[in-house]
Amino acid sequence: MYTPRAFVEDRLPVLHEAIRGIAFGALVTAGEGAIEATHLPFVLVPDEGPLGTLYAHVARPNDHVWRHGGEALAMFAGPHAYISPNGYPGKAVHGREVPTWNYIAVHAYGVPETFTDPAALLDLLGKLTDQSERAAEQSVPWQVADAPADYVESMLGAIVGIRLPIARIEGKWKLGQNRSVEDRVGAAKLLAERGGDDERAIAEGMMRV
Repeated sequence: MYTPRAFVEDRLPVLHEAIRGIAFGALVTAGEGAIEATHLPFVLVPDEGPLGTLYAHVARPNDHVWRHGGEALAMFAGPHAYISPNGYPGKAVHGREVPTWNYIAVHAYGVPETFTDPAALLDLLGKLTDQSERAAEQSVPWQVADAPADYVESMLGAIVGIRLPIARIEGKWKLGQNRSVEDRVGAAKLLAERGGDDERAIAEGMMRV
């Protein structure tokens, strides 16, 4: 990922927090003359390995992960927002401003492994469900055990687990760090007026850097 020094985020706890917050990513593999990707939710186990380990699952017919050997990439796209030049004070003075796009992204690399052990898959689904139900702010969180056991067993037979030990991880926090404080504040205030969740998140990030 092209990342100018001003936008580099390499603090592991910050990167892990972003992955947990985003949760939904894209797993990209390359091989057999093609690049393939699957969009899916991930569970991060931060203390499994030096950089953590990612877990996910795919439908059994989705075989691109085990057909493609070697390194894979899990991409997590966080909040993002269009930055209008109207937020920069210099726009009214000299006009030499152009739009840009601010965003947060994390890339995690590693060699994926697959597994089909029912107990391991059930454990993964439990963790993924708990994580997702919390994020959805359910007053009575759904649990895997709420479904009939025979139904859950049939579902386990329809999926394949993916384990991705993280060998390399990089983050890009493009939040106007290359601009003056006045520019960041002006652009952040303009973003906050738009009211969307991503706009607010990026505005808050711009005010913190």
